[in-house]
Amino acid sequence: MRFRTLVIRELVLATRIGGGGAMAVGFFLIGASLYPLGIGPELALLRRIAPGVMWVSALLACLLSLDRMFQADEEDGSLDLLLLSQFSPTGLVLTKVFSHWLSTGVPLIIAAPFVAQAFDLDYHAMITLMLSMLLGTPVLSLVGAVGAALTVGVRRGGMILSLLILPLYIPVLIFGAGSVEASLFGIGPQAHLIILLALLLLALALAPFAAAAALLLHIRA
Repeated sequence: MRFRTLVIRELVLATRIGGGGAMAVGFFLIGASLYPLGIGPELALLRRIAPGVMWVSALLACLLSLDRMFQADEEDGSLDLLLLSQFSPTGLVLTKVFSHWLSTGVPLIIAAPFVAQAFDLDYHAMITLMLSMLLGTPVLSLVGAVGAALTVGVRRGGMILSLLILPLYIPVLIFGAGSVEASLFGIGPQAHLIILLALLLLALALAPFAAAAALLLHIRA
């Protein structure tokens, strides 16, 4: 009941603060769509660059709302109340991560097939793209929660957050784009998807505890 209440609260706040998923999807659509306009109608080239372009755009779209994951609650004092309540810090982090993925990751997955049309991706590559984003975007939210917890309360922490998190996003970017590229060239993407699943399980096992520890250090400081 507490988890559901907090998730609903986070989703409502996400729609009020910066547009939540709408802003991320807008950035994703505009950012990815600029490449076909700039490169031209060369379909072979567009298909070749599509995996990297779409994954980089999705990664940057996820970054847009990460700095507000804990910052809004820290500014109005509700973060301290939540951490000192009976709700565990790890549970709070998982709630924040799940809400961030629902408001950002899920809209990106839904929007991905529409953007893929601009790059002339076939059906199999499009399905692989959605599967890779289904496995990869939760990792982006989990790892991003650690950076957001470390920079909570820091003025202009968005730039610091980006510098902290972007290097950790590289494995997701490599294997996410690699799975789509493998599908385009007729190679099975299963190996890349399995590695993305392993990254998800690893992030799920470590990131909530690391983010919770960072939040507890913040309120004790």
